[in-house]
Amino acid sequence: KITRLVEYATNRSLPVVIVCASGGARMQEGSLSLMQMAKISSASYNYQSDKKLFYVSILTSPTTGGVTASFGMLGD
Repeated sequence: KITRLVEYATNRSLPVVIVCASGGARMQEGSLSLMQMAKISSASYNYQSDKKLFYVSILTSPTTGGVTASFGMLGD
């Protein structure tokens, strides 16, 4: 859903504000959840590099693990 949000904003030249709150992915979630973070990061990178649009990432407590390593720290 987050990837679709970023793609929607890219196509319409809209700013993106994401509020992150995550304790990290659990081992039981497997590789699918890990790949979703990479997918979101890729969409965010395209959003910022192609269109130079405004992306704000608000990190709440706790925000750790993969979210911090991926799209959480990519904001302006």
